[in-house]
Amino acid sequence: MGITIIIADDHQILRQGLKTLLEKEPDMEVVAEAEDGRKTVTLVREFIPHVVIMDVNMPDLNGIEATRQILSEYPEMKVIALSMHADRRFVINMLKAGAHGYLLKDCAFEELAQAIRLVMASKTYLSPGVAEIVVKDYVHRLPGPAQTAFSVLTAREREVLQLMAEGKSTAQIAELLHISVKTVETHRQQIMHKLGMRSVAELTKYAIREGLTSLEP
Repeated sequence: MGITIIIADDHQILRQGLKTLLEKEPDMEVVAEAEDGRKTVTLVREFIPHVVIMDVNMPDLNGIEATRQILSEYPEMKVIALSMHADRRFVINMLKAGAHGYLLKDCAFEELAQAIRLVMASKTYLSPGVAEIVVKDYVHRLPGPAQTAFSVLTAREREVLQLMAEGKSTAQIAELLHISVKTVETHRQQIMHKLGMRSVAELTKYAIREGLTSLEP
């Protein structure tokens, strides 16, 4: 038996066109169509397909919530989002709901067919534009170390900290950075306040740990 598929989209003409194309693939079969998320969930329970091609914006129950419900009941099922929206909120929320792929509706059919086969092989498929959104979200939002020198300190404060850790005096730092001694002292106070440290020894260890300096010759 080939890959069984349910198409969920509130536009009938898109469903019909997609069904025609998919059924030309020798290893694919469309077993049902749905115009909203709630009907999709019902049909999934009836047919238990391998793949659901899911629109994100649908009446009654949106694709994100439908995906959550489906995958909570059938965690092995594959859901591929097919949407006109490349907005970060839609992409990230759909992926968090468990979708295995996200494609935009302006993609070529060959890309969708490839995505179906890839998710069936337990891989994830994202359209190039969608992948860029996911990477940016990962860099800016996913949990990482609570705080780093690069998120806590300004660029100038990092410069001052490195020079302090490398044993430069206040006057030497002022000369190197072309700022006044008073400004260096202000930066040092700010650094200590932000990091909650009170000694140059603590600051030096921190600078080494954060990769600001290695103290190697």
